[in-house]
Amino acid sequence: MANILVVDDEMGIRELLSEILYDEGHVVMLAENATQARAARNKSRPDLVLLDIWMPDTDGVTLLKEWALNGQLTMPVVMMSGHASIDTAVEATRIGALDFLEKPITLQKLLHTVQQGLLRSTPPDINKVVNQQMGTGQTAAKTYAPTDATPTITPTQHNPSETSPTAEINVASSMPPHLSPSALELSKLSLELPLREARDCFERIYFEYHLQQENANITRVAEKTGLERTHLYRKLKQLNIAISKANKK
Repeated sequence: MANILVVDDEMGIRELLSEILYDEGHVVMLAENATQARAARNKSRPDLVLLDIWMPDTDGVTLLKEWALNGQLTMPVVMMSGHASIDTAVEATRIGALDFLEKPITLQKLLHTVQQGLLRSTPPDINKVVNQQMGTGQTAAKTYAPTDATPTITPTQHNPSETSPTAEINVASSMPPHLSPSALELSKLSLELPLREARDCFERIYFEYHLQQENANITRVAEKTGLERTHLYRKLKQLNIAISKANKK
């Protein structure tokens, strides 16, 4: 699971990419312009950014260059556009973009590009490129490599030597008495399940709990869980959760 920032001024594109990436198990942050993208990047330090080129306030290439000059290009960035020229795509790549997705984006291409991006531990070294574009022989003010303050996105790897083979997490033993039904179900969740199956079990308990708390009011549940209504409906259908039944529990 990774934190992915989607930056696009078209709401339909943002929602579509969000649903696809969420279904793949990622945490998705959305921004509709460069201002929101800057705030999201500084607050959450995404593992990957999908960045639209043409935006109303600041275009994606300019924002990419800004991150590079400020030493903030510590995550892979994939540019997106349906109207960009080859020269624009090449320029973005020279600045430090990992790849370029042409709209309309196919599902296979999106998932492949995201997977490749998340395997990248550090962005390309673009000091030389930026210096050339600045037209000086001076060293850039920042070195565009991750520091202690800006962690890399190296995928987490399990080291068997660091964990006892008999180590377990006893969820039930850490639960307080007089648990709610949802908490009891959660305490019985087996950690031996495959990740996707375990995640589905958790999400089913999670959404059933919020549906019960909000009397199956989809608007309030969407606000509580931070999902768009259409995304919420799709998730409930995927998990085979009937809204009326959840309300009666």
